[in-house]
Amino acid sequence: MAGAVEARSPGRLAWRRFRRDRVAVASALVVGLILLVSIFAPAVCALFGVDTARHIELLSIDNVGFPDGAWGGVSADHPLGVEPKTGRDVLALLLYGSRTSLLIALGAAALSMVFGVVAGLCAGYFGGWVDSVLSRFMDVLRAFPVLLFSIGLLVVLGGVDRLFFLSGNGLRAAVLIFVIGFFGFPYVGRLVRGHVLSLRRREFVDAAKVLGASHRRILVTELLPNLLAPILVVGSMTIPTNILAEAALSFLGVGIQQPDTSWGQLLGSASHVFTVDPAYMFFPGLTVVITVLAFNLLGDGLRDAFDPKTT
Repeated sequence: MAGAVEARSPGRLAWRRFRRDRVAVASALVVGLILLVSIFAPAVCALFGVDTARHIELLSIDNVGFPDGAWGGVSADHPLGVEPKTGRDVLALLLYGSRTSLLIALGAAALSMVFGVVAGLCAGYFGGWVDSVLSRFMDVLRAFPVLLFSIGLLVVLGGVDRLFFLSGNGLRAAVLIFVIGFFGFPYVGRLVRGHVLSLRRREFVDAAKVLGASHRRILVTELLPNLLAPILVVGSMTIPTNILAEAALSFLGVGIQQPDTSWGQLLGSASHVFTVDPAYMFFPGLTVVITVLAFNLLGDGLRDAFDPKTT
């Protein structure tokens, strides 16, 4: 007698497909490693014996503050070299900078998800004038010059010492999260709206209406669980975009400022000295490339796992 056929849920089938994708699994491991070293940056710095303090003794006085040796002062004590003019360890700066860059990217992604899911659910489910208003609003935001607005807002707030309980780079980080997240939510909203339009005519939604379920219950209990897969995919692909957005704004000098650090701030500082010390730009740039590539490949793997018809 043949054995019973084991039923598998869509989640288990997606996990099975994901495990078979070696590139996606490797990307997930890289992303997990990056997040871990970011969270435990002080412990990792202590393990390597590096910190963000000054190491003036490693600088060449006759070279106007640039580190001695090849590759920006790379040595056993400083695996990625030291920062020109200050002598701070580049590895430590990258580790602490990852905290700032990833916090902004993840915070902005979470904000985009919340606004986008709410707007997409309401627009797709209610239709009519609600859909028209929300869709046109999202179209306006998509056409808005986000970069210029971000620069202008950050420049204006640069002269503000304190806003509510935030000040300094904390205020700048909050503004970056809001700007990147708010102007990024229309892309999430459009995606969610399209899925809701295809789901709202399904039998389980009609059955819930017949049983007297409220609109809120239908949105939260019936529709939202069926949107977890596309939300997870678009969320993973939004994070690398946010990393690049933060890096661009900090590179332009309107993001995180010293003495705090981020990947974009390091690239901005390196742009002034890369002809003399190219390693100072190479290592932060390579870090951004690896991180963005890992998140993109992870997003592709999740998309293929949850929706194999796209491959």
